[in-house]
Amino acid sequence: MVCSARLLLARWPRFWAGNKPRVARTVLGREVHQHQKPKNSFCLQTKMPPCAFLPEKYESYPYEQIRKIRRENVFPSLHTYYKRPLLIHQGHMQWLFDSEGRRYLDLFAGISTVSVGHCHPKVTAAAQKQLGRLGHTSNIYLHPGIQEYAEKLAALLPGSLKVIYLTNSGTEANDLAVLIARLFTHSDDIICLRGSYHGGSAYIMGITAIGMYKHGVANGANCHSTMLPDVFRGPWGGSHCRDSPVQTIRKCSCSSATCHAKDRYIEQFKDTLQTCVPNKIAAFIAEPIQGVNGAVQFPKGFLKEAYQLVRERGGVCIADEVQTGFARTGSHFWGFQGHDVIPDIVTMAKGIGNGFPMAAVVTTAEIARALTESLHFNTFGGNPVACVVGSAVLDAIAEDGLQKNSEDVGTHLLLEFAKLRDKFEIIGDVRGKGLMIGIEMVKNKETRQPLPAEEMNQIWEDCKDMGVLIGKGGMYLQTFRIKPPMCITKEDADFAVAVFHEALIRHMERTTAEK
Repeated sequence: MVCSARLLLARWPRFWAGNKPRVARTVLGREVHQHQKPKNSFCLQTKMPPCAFLPEKYESYPYEQIRKIRRENVFPSLHTYYKRPLLIHQGHMQWLFDSEGRRYLDLFAGISTVSVGHCHPKVTAAAQKQLGRLGHTSNIYLHPGIQEYAEKLAALLPGSLKVIYLTNSGTEANDLAVLIARLFTHSDDIICLRGSYHGGSAYIMGITAIGMYKHGVANGANCHSTMLPDVFRGPWGGSHCRDSPVQTIRKCSCSSATCHAKDRYIEQFKDTLQTCVPNKIAAFIAEPIQGVNGAVQFPKGFLKEAYQLVRERGGVCIADEVQTGFARTGSHFWGFQGHDVIPDIVTMAKGIGNGFPMAAVVTTAEIARALTESLHFNTFGGNPVACVVGSAVLDAIAEDGLQKNSEDVGTHLLLEFAKLRDKFEIIGDVRGKGLMIGIEMVKNKETRQPLPAEEMNQIWEDCKDMGVLIGKGGMYLQTFRIKPPMCITKEDADFAVAVFHEALIRHMERTTAEK
């Protein structure tokens, strides 16, 4: 039986033990011993939810040889997570297994990419069957997959968003979307929100507005960032701004029909239009919920008003659905639907292929024609294997009820994490929608100063040692990112909350011991 965080809070003496080497969990019927835990630390007795899957025996290079090759033959800019990086061997739905057979609950899903589950049987079978028939031919020829998938995907999009260009990554999709917007409008200027991440190519880096991802070289020209309408960290925010089961702890006097914060952020958006760009612009691009920046949500109504202002300037509106798309937000299939808007161009990647390198740009027939002025080609876009994988992902989302599961389990997680926020001073904000969740850590709630990196890393490492993998994000890497495969269960969620709760208790112990 998995104990909820609430139960642990009420009865922790019965669930925690003393200072001896602990058994973190039972894996495949056998006990797996973890490292000696820190002195004066508690011991998690809550069991990891069961999993009947049996991983294969790891038979590749030894761990230290893997690390040596990584150091010598892989770009040093490609960082690994954790002090002692995990050597992941196999995956099954919401679970990952390392080379020593340890099992982990994956709450980051390959950076919000594994949508329906690791090695989902429907997706795996589709890929295997297609590889035996036709692996690649490029889209210069007709093959059934690209047409079948385009029709299937278009049916899930509203209005005139029916014309699809398949690519291989989110960066590539956003790169193409910006090009199309400029061609269609015959304008150059692009507006993005600060805190946005839209990709890492030299061209698209101009609309990625997080300093740590920018290199000191020329990048996308005529790109302008405007104030992020962040109702927790920004200058304005209140107690019912967000479309989320959990609101900020900031107070406001707004009625249910008004939002002072939204109005002030819109004024800042108007100021950008008035001072930074010409009368006619090319596009405004935004994620419906910011991903890399830690599940930052905008005030309700902000995106709708921003879209109207952009269209008055002759620009098109681009929705970056790379992380919010494919049912992750629960209430809708696409994140933009939660804002009551229809974009002119939609980009998507990550969950589209459940980890297969696949992405897409979707727009109207009128806008799509702008790309015919010159030749534009993509060798691997619309690859036969990618198309059948994408189709199988759509089937799995529908047949497994994953949109409803995202809403139900995501809401449960948000509410449970909110209880921890009310208990621990270092949790400043819990936010998100469906299975796209951010937990922003602070020194204290009053100043909202980010929790130092060393403390963030200790909590993060403790969660990993207890069998839960989570991500980090935010402009100061101060936010834990929770974006699991959408097949996660409430039992898994309760285990994750219990683990995170213990990691916070350990943090308190360390802090007390250092004083």
